[in-house]
Amino acid sequence: MISLLDLVGTIGASVLGLPGILGLALGMTTRNWILAAVMGGIVGLIAPILLGGSHSMNVTVPVAEYVIGMLVGICAGFAGSAVRHKGAKV
Repeated sequence: MISLLDLVGTIGASVLGLPGILGLALGMTTRNWILAAVMGGIVGLIAPILLGGSHSMNVTVPVAEYVIGMLVGICAGFAGSAVRHKGAKV
């Protein structure tokens, strides 16, 4: 079970890391809400695989990191698509 401090740290790292920033940027490339969410979710899934554990020492990445990364990526993709929608109306 993940502690509250670990949970808050994982969420903060995901928002400020690849799932948040790249998910927002990929979401801004399209006006399709579903496509933006899928692209953000894929980034949220790939980020813990690439950067999460030490592959040389076989440190496992908890499932919570994958779930939080995907949720943050999906939300960031939605936010990026919303920025695209709002910016297109100006």
